Amino acid sequence: MRNRKLNAWVEEIRELCQPDAVAWCDGSEEEYLRLLDGMVRKGAAVRLNQQLRPGCYLFRSHPSDVARVEDRTFVATRDREEAGPNNNWRDPDELKEEMRALYRGCMRGRTMYVVPFVMGPLHSPFSIVGVEITDSPYVVVNMRLMTRMGEQALDMLGEGDFIPCLHSVGAPLQPGQEDVAWPCAPELSQKYIAHFPEDMSIWSYGSGYGGNALLGKKCLALRIASAKARNEGWMAEHMLIMGITDPVGRKSYFTAAFPSACGKTNLAMLVPTLPGWKVETLGDDIAWLRRGEDGRLRAVNPEAGFFGVAPGTSFQTNPNAMHSISQDTLFTNVALTDEGDVWWEGIGTPPPPHLTDWQGKDWAPGAATPAAHPNARFTVSITRCPSLAPEWEAPEGVPVSAILIGGRRPGTVPLVYESRSWRHGVFMGSIMGSEITAAAISNAIGQVRRDPFAMLPFIGYNIKDYLRHWLDMESRFPAGRLPKVYSVNWFRKDAQGRFLWPGFGDNARVLKWIFERVRVEGGAKDTPVGAVPAPGDLDLGGLDVSQAAMETLLSVDGDEWRKEAASIRSYYQSLGDGLPKELWAELEALEARLSQAE
Repeated sequence: MRNRKLNAWVEEIRELCQPDAVAWCDGSEEEYLRLLDGMVRKGAAVRLNQQLRPGCYLFRSHPSDVARVEDRTFVATRDREEAGPNNNWRDPDELKEEMRALYRGCMRGRTMYVVPFVMGPLHSPFSIVGVEITDSPYVVVNMRLMTRMGEQALDMLGEGDFIPCLHSVGAPLQPGQEDVAWPCAPELSQKYIAHFPEDMSIWSYGSGYGGNALLGKKCLALRIASAKARNEGWMAEHMLIMGITDPVGRKSYFTAAFPSACGKTNLAMLVPTLPGWKVETLGDDIAWLRRGEDGRLRAVNPEAGFFGVAPGTSFQTNPNAMHSISQDTLFTNVALTDEGDVWWEGIGTPPPPHLTDWQGKDWAPGAATPAAHPNARFTVSITRCPSLAPEWEAPEGVPVSAILIGGRRPGTVPLVYESRSWRHGVFMGSIMGSEITAAAISNAIGQVRRDPFAMLPFIGYNIKDYLRHWLDMESRFPAGRLPKVYSVNWFRKDAQGRFLWPGFGDNARVLKWIFERVRVEGGAKDTPVGAVPAPGDLDLGGLDVSQAAMETLLSVDGDEWRKEAASIRSYYQSLGDGLPKELWAELEALEARLSQAE
């Protein structure tokens, strides 16, 4: 017998949305293939060449539906201050009334799929059960790869609580009306991604794109989970989880928070250039963190797959990702070769003379538009990853020895530096971000877009309370048991605009230094911003980087950092009253150290 609350909710939504049929998804391989075959027959998917890409399919979205729509993403709370300056706030009663009008009859002519799913390892104390109701078979097949979905989720749920997630593409069909390949509400004003943290529910309407429609991902695992975590004393973070093992077999686990386009997936699947060192992948996007029974910070990856950006992924940048997507992968908005394979900009091979682009049009080299959309995606089970750590589903999570943060900073920020304390580490996370390199307003170029812990679009409540929660975590742990925070910056450039650090597999040299520091083995020198490697502390064997370049990479220039401190002060002021006083104190301490170093 199914969960009574779930049965009642499904019936309520069936009456509201008026689908032609209701299907309870079991998560089986047979169901997955049947849905894919149905989409191929209807022209909504392309079955790729099964000799070249076994088990792979291509989808093309509507041009209006290619990415997350932050302007139409809402956090609805009774008190506007609870949502904070970082969210688009709506009154929950008003928003629900507005959306109910859209949902009324929105699934006519379609099947309503009931998708039970688990975020986190099955039967882990970390894990959360959700149920997504959707009229999109594309969502169903992606959810099967991204979550533990179907009967196993219902078994775990029993008569317990779940997060209700309602989704519709917003394109009802009239009798006899032919469907389109990618149904959605084409007008931006008709797209809604709504979060109701006070009743722990998610409503999405009008978009079929992953971040707006796969509601277990950013919506549940970050926005709703972050609010739940604040209430319950844990953290839901936009972080990869990796294991790193040294040549004698000692292993440590790191998490890392980077904004988009800063190499998070590449780092999670790193192939080290250092002999004898190994990196294993536990997750590339989201980490749930809480105190373990041993008094250490422990992390689990709530997801079961990768929803990665294809352009720029190649055997040079991420060989493990390329091996992962060699089969059993769903591609969205990449280009199609005449042989039935996929291609995208940055794949590492020249484009063939002819392609079918992401909109289904003929494309040839030299065209004015890219063949693949810049946000084209691949969806694949994490079990396909060659570097997957065997303990990735450990129900108790893995102990975190270091937290890495970073962004794209062509100057100022050194290659790596270490926090002085937990509070200083929270300060470092609060100020991280990337320099703006192109903008509609030219005077914004060169400014830093701050993105605290890479969570700015994903915090389900007020950012100032979020930073307070980070600070308060210290009181939940024995003294000295929380990991240190390390800022990394792979993107520093010379005066000619060339990258000073080779990156990719050579980032393992920085990971090695952090690995040794957390074991109190590595050397360092103090600077006003934190500890950096002293000369000789980084393993540079076989690396073609000049001494002058290394000096620049590890330098802390007082004049640049005084400008940085002024920028941080301006940013803090922009958040308004209520920013934790401890962060203001850390800024003042930084300014004092910089003054003393003059």
